[in-house]
This record gives sequence, C-alpha cells and structure tokens, in this order.
Amino acid sequence: MSSGTYLKNSYCLLCHSNDLDSFFEDKCRIYLRCSHCKLVFVPSRYWLSTEDEKATYDLHENCMQNQGYRQFLSRLSTPLLEKLDSVQQGLDFGCGPGPVLSVLLQEKGHQMDLYDPFYYNDPSVFYKNYDFICSTETVEHMNNPNKEFIRLFQMLKQGGWLGIMTKLVIDKQAFSQWHYIRDITHICFYSQHTFEYLAQQFNAELSFVASDVILLKKR
Repeated sequence: MSSGTYLKNSYCLLCHSNDLDSFFEDKCRIYLRCSHCKLVFVPSRYWLSTEDEKATYDLHENCMQNQGYRQFLSRLSTPLLEKLDSVQQGLDFGCGPGPVLSVLLQEKGHQMDLYDPFYYNDPSVFYKNYDFICSTETVEHMNNPNKEFIRLFQMLKQGGWLGIMTKLVIDKQAFSQWHYIRDITHICFYSQHTFEYLAQQFNAELSFVASDVILLKKR
C-alpha cells in the first residue's frame, strides 16, 4: 500500500488532524507526519501484535545492578528531583519489568506507584492523583498518545511535574539514519514542536533539560 493511500485514510494519533504528509519510508515501514502537532507516526498496519510486542520487551535486561542503566535514568531523575519537595507521591508510568527509576526516586524518600500494561497492570493508579509522574522510553510505544496524555494530566496534581524521556525528531535526514526507528515497537516520534503543542494543550510549563529529557509542569 502506498503512502498516498495511508494519507487519505489516516489521522494523527495525537491531535487527530488529518492534515498529514509522507515523512519517510524504509524497507519495513511508512512514517507519516502531522502538519499540526508534528508527530511522526507509523500506520497501524505496521504495529506488532500485543503478544509480539511483549516478547520484544521480555528480551530487555534492565535491572538495579546495571550501573549503566541507572546512570541513563539519572538523566531524568536528577533534574526531576531538583523540582520536588521531600516525600511526594509519584508514579512510574510504563515502568517495564525492572522499575529501576522508581527505586532511584524511592532512595531519595519519595513514595512510588508503578504502572505498565504488560508487567504492572494496576488500573487503580488511574483513580489517584500524583505530585509527579515519570515516563521513560514509553511515549514512543503509545498507539493512542492522545488518550494517554489526557489521562496523565488528569492524574497529575496542580503544580505537579510530568517527566519524560524520549529521543526527538530533528529533521528528515537525521531521521533516515536514526537507530530509534529500527526498533519496531517504536511507533510515535516526537519533536520539540510536538511537546510545545502538548504544553499548550494542557496549559503546562515546558522545559527541555536535555536532548531527550522533557519536563512539563501542570499550571
């Protein structure tokens, strides 16, 4: 199926606009870009089944003993901790099988809940309110980011922080050589403009604290 066919029959997964363009195509997938929020995404035809998606995640080997992984996550935990008062309630959203980030934050005195649709599927978290929510290497896997971001901001208290780690789209040339698109569980790709759109939609204060670390404060 051509990219033109997808353009006629698709809408943005984030803002639901149908003003799309064909951004890139490789041997495996087609990537569309929304002209409104600039989200780049993969049409649903290329998404893995739930079973195959989980099987891919089961291959990950991230644990507390992995010092490199702890250091990687500290790129979010360190700037987030600078924003938090002592003993706050947080949620590690999309924590995976080894919730290392939650441990890093607990070590600093914060209370943490966990949610992951595959490994910690506890829907009770959606009825709670949190001082902060963190989501590392998760938003690129969302097949309905509009729903998920609405839900995250609803759970977040006024003045609360949403901390996200995801690598950002720069331009088409960089995208064509990007390792991030080789992971077939990645179906959404965000740019600075996309997060500016999200900040405007949810009346949030936006900070890019690193090339792949974004903080949003709910006003």
